[in-house]
Order: sequence, then C-alpha cells, then structure tokens
Amino acid sequence: MTAKLDYKWHLREVMATKGMFSTTDLRPLLAERGIDLSASQIYRLVVEVPERLNLKVLMALLDILDCSMEDLVEPVAAGRPRAKKAADGTETTGVGDFRPKRARISRS
Repeated sequence: MTAKLDYKWHLREVMATKGMFSTTDLRPLLAERGIDLSASQIYRLVVEVPERLNLKVLMALLDILDCSMEDLVEPVAAGRPRAKKAADGTETTGVGDFRPKRARISRS
C-alpha cells in the first residue's frame, strides 16, 4: 500500500520573513509578472492551503519572494485524525468507544 501524502503551505511565513505582512503587498508584484488576481484570490492564496495552483502563479511567487519550492511547500505524511482528549485527560478515538450495545429481549 502506498503512503498517502499531504503538504503544508508556508506562503504566509515566507512573506513575513521578507517583511511582507499584508496580502495586498503581493498584488502589484504579481501584476508586474503578468498575474492578475483579485484581492480575495490573493487573500485565499496566502491564508488558506490551496488545493490547485497555477504553475505561473507559483513561479511568480518564487521569484517575488526569492525562495525555492521547498520553502513554500512542505510534504508531510497524511495521518489519520488525531485522538481527542476527554475532560479527564484520557484520549478517545472517536465514535468507536460509543458504539451501541446489542439489545436483549427478556420475557418477564
């Protein structure tokens, strides 16, 4: 079975290291490179993890931020959901612990 992969998106952190703390800082820099995105598209690109990304946009970001692909995208193994901690500090694994018990019919 092949391991499932996921990724972490570090655009916001890389922008901060370059002194860019606002999503609006990217818009004119992208426009210089022929990429015309709306303010909301840029906001989502910075704040959320993109599911799809145009390679021209990616190359423009790498050029603007003077970084490599590894700086923006970090591959990670996709794990199963983490166990939740109960109020008493014990870990629960979700619904599995709360399965209903089979009913018994008794004759009185």
